[in-house]
Amino acid sequence: MTTRDTTVAVFRPDDGRLAAAAELVESLGATPIADPMLAVAATGAAPREDADVVVFTSKTGVDLAADAGFDAAEATVAAIGDTTAGRLRDRGYAVDVVPEAFTSTGLVAALEPLVDGQRVEVARSDHGSQVLLDGLEAAGAFVHETILYELTRPNGSGESAALAASGDLDAACFTSTLTVEHFLDAAAEQGVREDAIAGLNDAVVGVIGPPTRETAESHGITVDVVPDVADFDALATEVVEAAAPTYHD
Repeated sequence: MTTRDTTVAVFRPDDGRLAAAAELVESLGATPIADPMLAVAATGAAPREDADVVVFTSKTGVDLAADAGFDAAEATVAAIGDTTAGRLRDRGYAVDVVPEAFTSTGLVAALEPLVDGQRVEVARSDHGSQVLLDGLEAAGAFVHETILYELTRPNGSGESAALAASGDLDAACFTSTLTVEHFLDAAAEQGVREDAIAGLNDAVVGVIGPPTRETAESHGITVDVVPDVADFDALATEVVEAAAPTYHD
């Protein structure tokens, strides 16, 4: 019995995270297709320091805020999930709120009892969900959003879309709604969008959480893996396990 070489697409930004993702997939016994679908461009902005509550939605945002010297002072600090909370603690910040559900809706639910009449600073990318802002405002908060970084699709990305379209991709690990959208944009530019979706549906598709699943499914992509923990290592491990069948010679 022989294990077939399993190709797994990863879409992390090419800032160290892509190489780490490829290394992890390779360590799990699969062949990584490192196809960066996101590029991070810092805006130079920093979170306001006069807020009562400060909300972070990514590790990238935490790092940019910390590098800018952000002082949380006496503010309540909220993180969208355990990964972001971990990075906050690593950078020396106390974390007061982490929702049960690691989504914008979950974050709103966790903060609703705390924010009526409070100044809330939301520090994140330019592609953050409007659900978070609207939900906090509906809860009575005075909301201010600071865009710490912009997310774009790098030039030259799309190798994985071509492989999916030709039936040569065994699995894909989508880590945000934007990676799904950028994958499809790359496929459309190559004229293989429908074939790429068909190829994904013959492969194993893993997503980091429910919002990414909703985006994928809204475009006709069948999702096979959603890890219990919104963490890339867990996602990659489950995807490789699901995508590595054996066959008889």
